[in-house]
Amino acid sequence: MLVRSDLNVPLDDASAITDPGRITASVPTLRALLDGGAKVVVTAHLGRPKNGPDPKLSLAPVAAALGEQLGRHVQLAGDVVGTDALARAEGLTDGDILLLENIRFDPRETSKNDGERLALTRQLAELVSPGGAFVSDGFGVVHRKQASVYDIATLLPHYAGTLVADEIRVLEQLTSSTARPYAVVLGGSKVSDKLGVIESLATKADSIVIGGGMCFTFLAAQGFSVGKSLLEEEMVDTCRRLLDTYVDVLRLPMDIVVGEKFAADSVPQTVAAVSIPDDTMGLDIGPESVKWFALLLSNAETVFWNGPMGVFEFPAFAAGTRGVAEAIVAATGKGAFSVVGGGDSAAAVRALGIPEDDFSHISTGGGVSLEYLEGKTLPGIEVLNRPQPSGGAA
Repeated sequence: MLVRSDLNVPLDDASAITDPGRITASVPTLRALLDGGAKVVVTAHLGRPKNGPDPKLSLAPVAAALGEQLGRHVQLAGDVVGTDALARAEGLTDGDILLLENIRFDPRETSKNDGERLALTRQLAELVSPGGAFVSDGFGVVHRKQASVYDIATLLPHYAGTLVADEIRVLEQLTSSTARPYAVVLGGSKVSDKLGVIESLATKADSIVIGGGMCFTFLAAQGFSVGKSLLEEEMVDTCRRLLDTYVDVLRLPMDIVVGEKFAADSVPQTVAAVSIPDDTMGLDIGPESVKWFALLLSNAETVFWNGPMGVFEFPAFAAGTRGVAEAIVAATGKGAFSVVGGGDSAAAVRALGIPEDDFSHISTGGGVSLEYLEGKTLPGIEVLNRPQPSGGAA
């Protein structure tokens, strides 16, 4: 059984995993297959290697962490589809698991050339032949038309893993059978990253709360100075149009916590959102904004959150993200369906010590969630809906 997992976890300078969330999320499908006696070959990526194999992006620490969570040894191949991978795959017995080295060490994985990707795909299929099948369980990559995500499903019988199936079920609930009032919380650094989802959800949501670095481009669109805060000048006119078009939906912060520099030791100062000093930069939303946003969220029946409210990694500027997260938890406790849209939002939940079970669902794919909500086609999902191939890996 060939499984595409998303094990792209963050590492520190010593190659230690700082947030194992994606590994944890991958365990249920792998454990079910292993407990059922399958021989499992896992393919995954880590980072964006530029010129072939990079020791700093080896999956070695991931293999160790995955083994700890599964409670069994996880072999790591020394290559992607080379002699070591093939020999180890052939030596697997029922209930064994093999992790291939970083799939992106092979440039064919991300090639735009269909023939190059197909050549790699055939080698991947050979690792589980004869009689092998493909399980797509890496939700964080299903928006990519890549060999181990898309092309492999054209050669092998293919199935969605439990993680991918659960993620799609949740996103369908956000788009087709959404209970109202529907509140959306958007943060993060750039408006350009969230433009599509704002345009898509502004006609469906009752309120869209905007924080994080992206709020300063909206404030600038209203004619206010934002000091040294993050600003996408090329997006100011777009933000002005959005504010005019969706005046009854978009909600901006009332106050901002600023600092003189982007650093953990920057002294925090709370100012009105319309009065940010020229020599400071906004690093979090302020306490009055948290109260107002919490009020907007308090009667929501559905909440989607993507993007932190500030630089939560700096304790002095984490209160906004924590406050909004706790407001979503409170709404969930009253029966709301809440979805944390992966990425930095999920990392913030774990970093701030908020129990993950306090939310209805925490996604493993921030960018994928946004693309789905924008209505874009996800190649790795679309291919799973095609008829099963009849010729196997031949």
